[in-house]
Amino acid sequence: MSHVKIHAFVLMANHVHLLASGEDKFSISCMMQALGRSFVHYINTTYQRTGTLWEGRYKSSLVSTTDYLFTLSRYIELNPVRAGMVTLPGEYPWSSYRPNGMGITIGLISEHEVYRGLARTKSGRVHAYRELFKGQLSTEPIEEIRISTNKGWVIGSEGFRREIETAIGRKVAKMAWGGDRTSSVFKQTEESSNLTP
Repeated sequence: MSHVKIHAFVLMANHVHLLASGEDKFSISCMMQALGRSFVHYINTTYQRTGTLWEGRYKSSLVSTTDYLFTLSRYIELNPVRAGMVTLPGEYPWSSYRPNGMGITIGLISEHEVYRGLARTKSGRVHAYRELFKGQLSTEPIEEIRISTNKGWVIGSEGFRREIETAIGRKVAKMAWGGDRTSSVFKQTEESSNLTP
């Protein structure tokens, strides 16, 4: 749909997470728009209702796959575990852990080139991917992913963020509050604003 590849997903009771790559800058937004239209129409027709289903527009972040693909996959596929719905990610049937970590084929999933780099064979990739889930995902990346997604910030290394900022000409991550009040630049600005004409 709309030239988009889905690499990881989880369908929760009240939300969905997708890790996807698009052919161009409009692919994912076009997919979400088409999905929203067709799904809302299906639900409204099936359940004889009217109106919207969504609280607001979808939220997204640009992601450095080199640095964060597996962190995001783990974040997504461990969602049911964090929610206390299952003990292990493979126990949850509506997630991409089944193809990525168990080798069960789901037509929706496209292996990302970083995933394919885990091993030469499918069984080797599945085994290597499963090994990534042995440790806990710490709270720091979980919070970074949540905040970045809600605010539309880029997820990746500092170098990746600078590269994107240069390309689009605007900030793509949290900026420091206030500034350094002890710096000479701040003092000069403060002094000049206190001068009366």
